[in-house]
Amino acid sequence: MNLLGALFQSSIGKKLLMAVTGLVLVGFVTGHLVGNLQIFLPPAKINTYGHMLESLGAGLWAIRLFLLACVAIHLWLAFKLTAENRAARPQGYGVEHTNRATLASRVMLRSGIVVLVFLVYHLGHFTLRVQHPEWSEHTFRLADNTMVRDVYRMTVQGFNSAGISCFYLLGVGLLAYHLNHGLVSMCQTLGLKNERWTTGLERASAAFCWLYFLGNAVIPLSVRGWLPVLSGLIQR
Repeated sequence: MNLLGALFQSSIGKKLLMAVTGLVLVGFVTGHLVGNLQIFLPPAKINTYGHMLESLGAGLWAIRLFLLACVAIHLWLAFKLTAENRAARPQGYGVEHTNRATLASRVMLRSGIVVLVFLVYHLGHFTLRVQHPEWSEHTFRLADNTMVRDVYRMTVQGFNSAGISCFYLLGVGLLAYHLNHGLVSMCQTLGLKNERWTTGLERASAAFCWLYFLGNAVIPLSVRGWLPVLSGLIQR
C-alpha cells in the first residue's frame, strides 16, 4: 500500500490531509485578500497586480486547478470523517456532547458546500467573465505604456450589482466562519494545540477570521457606497 493510499484510508491520514489542504487554502485566501485590497490604491496598482498574475500563463491555471482540487479533497474528507464519526458513535452515551458535535459537523458541511458554490461562481464571474464577456476588452495603460486588463474597472462594475454584493458578503461570511472552526481543528491535528494554548489560539483564530471577513466586506460595501468614508477611495 502506498503512502497516499494509506493517508486516504486511515482516519488519522484523512485528518492530516484535511489539515494540509486547509492550510493551503488559508494561505491562498489570505494572499487573495491582500491583493484585492489594492482596489483602494490608484487603479494602476491592482491592474499591475492582475497583469503579473496573468503573465504566469498556464502556470496560473495550474495553480487554480490545484486549489480547486484542494477544495474538493477537503470537502470530500469532511463528508468521510463525519460519516465515520457518526458510525462509530455509541448510542446513549455523551448525548449533550454528541448533539453539539453533530450540529457543528452539519453546519460546517453545509456552509462548506455553500462556500464551494460561492467560489465556483466567483471564479466564473471575475476570472472567466461568463456574465460579462465585454470585460475582456477593457484595458488600462500603465506608466510604461503597457496595455493590461482593467481589473479595477471590472471589480467596481462587478460589485455595482446589489445582488452580487450581498451574495459575496454571504460567501465570505460563511468562509470566515468556516475558517474560524477549521484553524483551531487544523492546529489540533498538527499537534499545535494544548490546554495551555487553547484559549489564546481560539481568540487568535477568531480575530484573524473577523479581520478576513471585514477586509473582504469593505470592498463591495465601498463600491456600493454603503461605507461613505472608504467609498471615496474608489474612483467611480
